[in-house]
Amino acid sequence: MSTPPRRAIKRASVALAATLLTASTLSGCGVFGSPDLVVYNAQHEELLDEIVPMFEEQSGLDVELRSGKDLEMANQIVEEGEDSPADVFLTENSPAMSIVDNAGLFAELPEAATASIPDEYVPSDRAWTGFLARSTVAMYNTDTMTDADMPDSILDFADPEWKGRVAFSPTGADFQAIVSAVLELEGEQATADWLAGLEENGVIVQNNLVVMQSVDSGEVDAGIAYHYYWYRDRQENGSDSDSSALHFFGNQDPGAFLSISGAGILDSSEHKDAAEEFVTWLTSTDAQQAMAESYALEYPLNPDAKLDPAVKPFDELEPPTVDVASLNGPQVTELMTAAGLL
Repeated sequence: MSTPPRRAIKRASVALAATLLTASTLSGCGVFGSPDLVVYNAQHEELLDEIVPMFEEQSGLDVELRSGKDLEMANQIVEEGEDSPADVFLTENSPAMSIVDNAGLFAELPEAATASIPDEYVPSDRAWTGFLARSTVAMYNTDTMTDADMPDSILDFADPEWKGRVAFSPTGADFQAIVSAVLELEGEQATADWLAGLEENGVIVQNNLVVMQSVDSGEVDAGIAYHYYWYRDRQENGSDSDSSALHFFGNQDPGAFLSISGAGILDSSEHKDAAEEFVTWLTSTDAQQAMAESYALEYPLNPDAKLDPAVKPFDELEPPTVDVASLNGPQVTELMTAAGLL
């Protein structure tokens, strides 16, 4: 038998060493590099980048985050169906959860995952659970307006007296969730009329940050957004909020709507135990408090977690009663398209 050339032996040794090194490196990331959990994330990427390492450290599991936008990721999951690589789906706004739920793609959550969340933020079939909330607000310029000048209802912003004076961002999932609440509470015709009035009289801007900046600079008198944009800017430096304030609608007006961020486990998940552990952790007091103390300044839904006292207390809000599982994203898109807003 002939002896292999020395160079061939050396190449084989290097290749074997590289293979062993790769296997060793990947052994902490599931089986040969596969994550223990794949999360399709449509919540704020910065928030999940902050809290997921806490879960990984506590659980010893490796989580892969794939981030995108609410409705886009929901439709992607529906298109992927049972072949979706996702184990868990997280959203900013609940209409995207309804798209996946209506397609029958969620597994029922374990009781432990929903036990700490009030019933009104969990669908009756426990297909998913809320874990954070954002309050709809109207920002107003304090050089030109007072709180007493603000309307009693968000629906009043469609009136001609507000022509050129109120900014909003119709292309974002945030505003579309607000529209879904108006649709649920006021019906299709009233929603269509409101959208037509906003298209005629409102000022369309790129996103909610621009809404805040437009109000603060005095380009408009008021703007529609969620509470945390303003509070976050005040916490950081106040440069985009020093000439503005928040108006919270009361009396269960649609303008007091709470948009709920959702978490659900895909029925097709091949890592159900890890997925259940993650969602249960997400609603736990420790995780909820960590999110409350993060940059996000969104309301935790676990009553044992407390948000920064500078933010209006959760129990002082007066939101309308809305079935979180009934908000209809596709119908909202149709109505907004018909109104010329999309």
